[in-house]
Amino acid sequence: MDYVPHTDKDKKEMLKEIGVESTDALFQTVPEGLKKVSLDIPGALSEQELLSRLKGLSKKNCNLDEYISFLGAGTYDHFCPSIVDHLSSRGEFLTSYTPYQAEASQGTLQAIYEFQTLIAELTAMDVANASLYDGASALAEAALLALRHTERKNVVVSKGIHPEYREVLRTYLSHLGVNIIEVEVPDGITDVKAVQTAAGSGTAAVLVQNPNFFGCLEDVDRLSATVHDKGALLVSCVNPISLGIIRPPGEYGVDIAVGDAQPLGNYPSFGGPHVGFFAVKKEFMRKIPGRLVGITDDVKGRRGFVLTLQAREQHIRRQRAVSNICTNQNLLALRACIYLSAIGKEGLRELAELNLQKSHYAFDQICALDGFEPLFERPFFNEFAVKLPKGIQLRINSVLFGNGVIGGLPLGRFYRELEGSMLFCVTEKKTKGDIDRLVSVLKEASGGQTR
Repeated sequence: MDYVPHTDKDKKEMLKEIGVESTDALFQTVPEGLKKVSLDIPGALSEQELLSRLKGLSKKNCNLDEYISFLGAGTYDHFCPSIVDHLSSRGEFLTSYTPYQAEASQGTLQAIYEFQTLIAELTAMDVANASLYDGASALAEAALLALRHTERKNVVVSKGIHPEYREVLRTYLSHLGVNIIEVEVPDGITDVKAVQTAAGSGTAAVLVQNPNFFGCLEDVDRLSATVHDKGALLVSCVNPISLGIIRPPGEYGVDIAVGDAQPLGNYPSFGGPHVGFFAVKKEFMRKIPGRLVGITDDVKGRRGFVLTLQAREQHIRRQRAVSNICTNQNLLALRACIYLSAIGKEGLRELAELNLQKSHYAFDQICALDGFEPLFERPFFNEFAVKLPKGIQLRINSVLFGNGVIGGLPLGRFYRELEGSMLFCVTEKKTKGDIDRLVSVLKEASGGQTR
């Protein structure tokens, strides 16, 4: 089959309409060096040959059916109930796009409305929106809201926030004349006294993560009091699974709660796509970015769902828009909605408890090995940092991988001062046998023994 979209006749007609004699003339401004780049496209294959070729390529990837993963750091390997795949793969959901026409999009709009409701309940906040790209962009949008609301120019950011989230934040704010002040985490959590010093009359918001990047639980009550004493907004980035057992942000005075809903029924998928969530106190409802779905009655008294308080540039004059977020992450939000509905409140609590218990078992077993030490002595959720023996720091993940285990994240990648430490993640999917296998390989690789 010929996949070339235009015939020679089509091309001649288009060139005549444009007013050039040839395709070469059309692209004469493109440097010659770029025109000579070889794409190295292989020759045509039959369907059978193509399938065989693609299967061979796919086997070069490792997957979580064949490897046990203890890697977290923003993308998490949780169990996904089959109901999520079955319902979300229905054609009307799989092909959905931005629901501009409410009369033709009631199913999509209701799914978004239910997602917003669940996120608001989960975070104990007043209002939640939908369709943010991921946790990183949600955090950046929270900072933008705070800057608009307070009309201040300083943002205080804990270094306990995911380093890549902070990088996205810097990108968002890079041309707005905003000062980003980072606060250290000397013992695994944000230094509250440093926040008091850094935050002043010009501070729009203080941004924290709880549990933070190291899995540690922040001193949220002290942070909340300190931030609000300065007249700034408190933004908290949260792991939705953790909210099954730890206090939600709305209960410790957070003004804006954000996070990533990937752990809720969405697979790691080699790192994406994700879906962000964004929840606020009622007073910030009209400044919220993205999409907000409301419920109403039509002229016949029938319930209906509509896009409301639309603050995106597609709906209002560009200079009045609060955000340029425009994609629809509804399929991923739908999966999160189905997931939360399926497991329910008690299920989420039990799930969070399993993450807590299994991670602490792994932590105790690893730290009992000779040469392995806790990096921080702090309460944590399902991630924890460990100092590795010096002899294995550079090769440990290769050794683990060779034994069918995906190890943790080397923290020196983001924190130079933490070189030689590793961040492990343990979710409910990891069995005792899986954890014992990790510990056994670590013990053998280090040539150590149990203390």
